[in-house]
Amino acid sequence: MTITAAADGSALGNPGPAGWAWYIDDNTWRAGGWPHGTNNMGELKAVLDLLEATAHRPEEPLRVLCDSQYVINSITKWMPGWKKKGWKKRDGKPVLNVELMKALDAAMTGRNVHFEWVKGHAGHELNEAADQRARAVATAFQTGRPAPEGPGFDGAGARPGAEGPVVAGPRPAEDTEPGGPGDGDDPDLLSELLAHEEELARGRTAGETVLDLERDLLRPEVRADPGRLGQLLHEGFAEVGASGTWCSREDVLARLPREPALGAVDLHVLTTTDLGSAAVHLVYRLTAGDRTSLRSSLWVREDSRNELGPWQLRFHQGTDES
Repeated sequence: MTITAAADGSALGNPGPAGWAWYIDDNTWRAGGWPHGTNNMGELKAVLDLLEATAHRPEEPLRVLCDSQYVINSITKWMPGWKKKGWKKRDGKPVLNVELMKALDAAMTGRNVHFEWVKGHAGHELNEAADQRARAVATAFQTGRPAPEGPGFDGAGARPGAEGPVVAGPRPAEDTEPGGPGDGDDPDLLSELLAHEEELARGRTAGETVLDLERDLLRPEVRADPGRLGQLLHEGFAEVGASGTWCSREDVLARLPREPALGAVDLHVLTTTDLGSAAVHLVYRLTAGDRTSLRSSLWVREDSRNELGPWQLRFHQGTDES
């Protein structure tokens, strides 16, 4: 029997408090989110969690109702070309939300999944239910209240039996356009533009924006989420730790989710320096428990359309203060 579910994301500010949700019926749905994320992150995570929640039922086709052309096109058209290029877009820039994309690619293996676009906010029962739950999570993060998680999918986490191999369903067809998929028209750029315009409308400076992102990197729920970390760390990210150890992006993505939470922290900004229109250097003192350190972070915004790209951490160094 085909499993039919709606998946949706929501962000208040985009970026801002964000939520995601998938919904089958009132007894079968799940939701989650982040203190700081984008609508597209929520849309992708909703589909990823749905795939993972139904992984124990691989023999049943999955019909995903989605109001995001970005998600549908990413999975069914652009992803094969991105993989061939080492998860780069046609212009050579890194694919946005790449950690979520890689996880989705893995979760799609062996699954028979059909994506169907539905118009958002148009009264579609399942889509409206998913949207309401995703927005409820975003609102919970905004107001500091507990976020609703939902009952989930019955049997989720169970592994298929050993009766025999499962026959893999069809994967979405690759884009056959010469030269690779049409990823130059990523709809995500529109979301970034709207977010940038909202940022300017609020009178926020680049320094204030990256300071919020730096604080996000200190939050336990963000440090434990490889998808969100992957969004915040530039593909070329590197770190020099207090011991003088050089760490790559891959090292940090593997280490942070396993580290104990920092607990209560105090961040005192020493300097914030704009290095042109697409880079900010942040220096601050961090107190965590009885340990104080001086931190230096370089945030950049890389995109062929200059200021429209998302801020990402390019380099970080921490030194214990004597």
